[in-house]
Amino acid sequence: MAGLGHRELRGFLIPWAFKMGQDYQLGTHLSKRCHTIKLTKDMDVKDKVAVITGGAGGIGLATARLFLEQGVRGVAVVDFSEEGLQLAKKELTDSRVIWVQADVSVASGVQKYMKETEEAFGRLDILFLNAGVEGVVRPMVDYPEDVFDQVIAVNVKGVWLGMKYGFPLLERSGGGSVIITSSVAGLGGTPAVSAYVASKHATIGLMRTGALEGAPHKIRVNTIHPSPVDNRMMRSLEEGFAPGQGAAAKENFTKMIPLGRYGTNEDIAQLALFLASDKSSFITGATYVVDGGMKA
Repeated sequence: MAGLGHRELRGFLIPWAFKMGQDYQLGTHLSKRCHTIKLTKDMDVKDKVAVITGGAGGIGLATARLFLEQGVRGVAVVDFSEEGLQLAKKELTDSRVIWVQADVSVASGVQKYMKETEEAFGRLDILFLNAGVEGVVRPMVDYPEDVFDQVIAVNVKGVWLGMKYGFPLLERSGGGSVIITSSVAGLGGTPAVSAYVASKHATIGLMRTGALEGAPHKIRVNTIHPSPVDNRMMRSLEEGFAPGQGAAAKENFTKMIPLGRYGTNEDIAQLALFLASDKSSFITGATYVVDGGMKA
């Protein structure tokens, strides 16, 4: 570099940085794709403590099961639905699990599940902010204001409150990982689901801010962006987009996915496990797409 002036140096570095950026993006893209199919052996979550909101649903319960298989010390499964928790208990019988009924959209509910987690396990290492609601399928001019408010309260405020009250516990544990369930809907627009799309875009902003605020305390924050996943929420959306013709709606959604299928709850759980583990210790502030190529 000797002998290069400021202008010449700038002219050299910008193309180089651009090329390196392209290579980095490609490497990151391939890395992300590989991690979603990598075997889960030795994912470095042994003896960690996790909270999973929306834990009685498909993705939440699959992730709790996978964390337990990988040797976590404990999991707090949090859900608004008492009925859902009772059903989940029948599927997941493990003494390392505590079950917490809580409303993630209000401070008292979040404080409740944080307190019960700390009392049961003494620490927090993994915070999976997975609770979410889809709202209804209607154009903006017909969208009910109360439903819009509910979607934002759960999907956005619930994430914000989770980090607000979770960061102190993670910091006391020496750091940890926050994983937020967003959606491919947070990476573009979709007609008739304005509240859901807005909420999933908002989680990215919260994630990026959380990543910057958490970094000095060794707290990592990342988002997961699934395509349609074969579970209750998609049954609701299919019916909303095509009343009485849910199967046809599913077929149309599937055609939008290059790999030709919906994701499974386990697909998402595998990615959550990677981001929870020490294998991802240098990853924060990132959006991880798990979509079968839908956004390619």
